[in-house]
Amino acid sequence: MGCGASLPKKCKVGGKGKKRRSIIQEVAVFVPTIRIPVDSDVVQPLRGLVSKELVDRLSKLRDRVVALSEEIYYADVSDVSELQQALQEYLPVVLGLTMKESRLGASVEFRWKTLDDDQECCLSSAWYEVLSVVHMMAMLALFEANLILIPKKGQAGGERKVSEDAKKDVVDSLLRASGCLDYCVHRILVQIPAQVKKSFPSYFQEGMLEAISIQALAQAHYSLSGCDTSDSFGRKLLLFLKWKCMEAKAIAYYYHGLVLDKGNEASNHISAVCCLSAADDLVADSKRACLSFCLANPITRVPPPWGIMKNMHKKIPDAACKRFQMYGYLFEQDKNSALQSLPDLPEFALSLRPEGYELPTTDSIWDNVDSQPQIQSLKEHLHDEDEVETK
Repeated sequence: MGCGASLPKKCKVGGKGKKRRSIIQEVAVFVPTIRIPVDSDVVQPLRGLVSKELVDRLSKLRDRVVALSEEIYYADVSDVSELQQALQEYLPVVLGLTMKESRLGASVEFRWKTLDDDQECCLSSAWYEVLSVVHMMAMLALFEANLILIPKKGQAGGERKVSEDAKKDVVDSLLRASGCLDYCVHRILVQIPAQVKKSFPSYFQEGMLEAISIQALAQAHYSLSGCDTSDSFGRKLLLFLKWKCMEAKAIAYYYHGLVLDKGNEASNHISAVCCLSAADDLVADSKRACLSFCLANPITRVPPPWGIMKNMHKKIPDAACKRFQMYGYLFEQDKNSALQSLPDLPEFALSLRPEGYELPTTDSIWDNVDSQPQIQSLKEHLHDEDEVETK
């Protein structure tokens, strides 16, 4: 369920010249990409327009997010929660820049980069910063779900065991991620001028954001037809969806075949054998799709079958073989029958819905801010200059 990435083989952390050790991680929930904020000068552009207290608070809260983000690929669930909390504390303050009365929406250039390849996107747009923060919250929710599902240290190679409480936590994380992305599509993107959106990276395309939101609810390929998926993460995302779609269809045909086999007519048994045979083929194809996904950059570890698929890898071939042995003679009796074609699967409405998300209220520190020049004493001005020079 869901969709979201894992660890790349090599990444830089903690500044220039410091390299992350080679890692090949396992993926249960594929996160397309994680973007982190880069140090940006928020002090100089806002000096004299808002109070020093506000500027300092905005700068410190963003600096904390930057610091916590650098080591996110080594994080455990508690570290992810700490970073989520830092983002939630920063968001109400940076939202003040989006207020029309502040007239500061384009005053600061905000810098973000993808953690895997260090590609930066810098834009002077407060709404771009808000979009980036909420998008990061969604990606962290997917990342958190993956951390919960993959084996802990020392458990690799053994049987994967996930408690019912952990499974509920994963579903909560996926619904939260879906809700954040749904809000990005319908409430944040509409605030951003088309000229600014032309500079957006591919993963901020409206279709891509909507697709990841829906895929977190376990519906594959939705909204991706018009998206640019030519980069490495786009290609890996498509391979992940192909793999998971095959697994889902295999399970669907398996259960549909069992239901059809309950009938008393020969046609029921013929359709059941067709379904179970298709399920068997899809299981084999899904194994190859899994390998293709894992070998695509960034390379990830081939996961062992677990959960329902662990049982399906044995049940489906056994059921297909048994039913064909029982009803194979029916095919011989009527080789040209249209009944031997694969029946359509029943369609069901998506039962899951994104968790509702709303932006927080703008921090009260912005009360009465009108972006008019602030009067500073000479001492305060010189102190500010000294601070800039020492950075």
